[in-house]
Amino acid sequence: MSANRKGDRRERELVNQLDAAGFAVMRAPASGSATDRDLPDVLAGDDGRFYAIEAKSSSGDPIYLSGEEVEALIYFAQNFGAKARIAVRFDREDWYFFHPGDLYTTDGGNYRVKKETALADGTDFDELVGHSERTTLDDL
Repeated sequence: MSANRKGDRRERELVNQLDAAGFAVMRAPASGSATDRDLPDVLAGDDGRFYAIEAKSSSGDPIYLSGEEVEALIYFAQNFGAKARIAVRFDREDWYFFHPGDLYTTDGGNYRVKKETALADGTDFDELVGHSERTTLDDL
């Protein structure tokens, strides 16, 4: 399966999960190539929460995003009134979400998410949609 087909399938999976959680949601298919405008992969909202999401998946290798991708997401989210989120999914794992400012920045100005970072520090799906809240040892 090509990387694009797999990425499209994963984006549809995320849209379906958000829909099942009660969000109004839409996917911008081929957002990077279908238009000259920079659009996020997914827009979702419910009850005053709005997200502009750039979704990436990987078989296990670190996920990289260009500085331009992240800047375009932030710009769109600010203009739209949404929270910018980077969604990452590694094979055999769930979706994890990051605020762009929480991502590791490479020396070249790009962004990286490692699988270990996603599992340890990412916001999981239930927390994103408000079905759970993370508690750390510092909170106790």
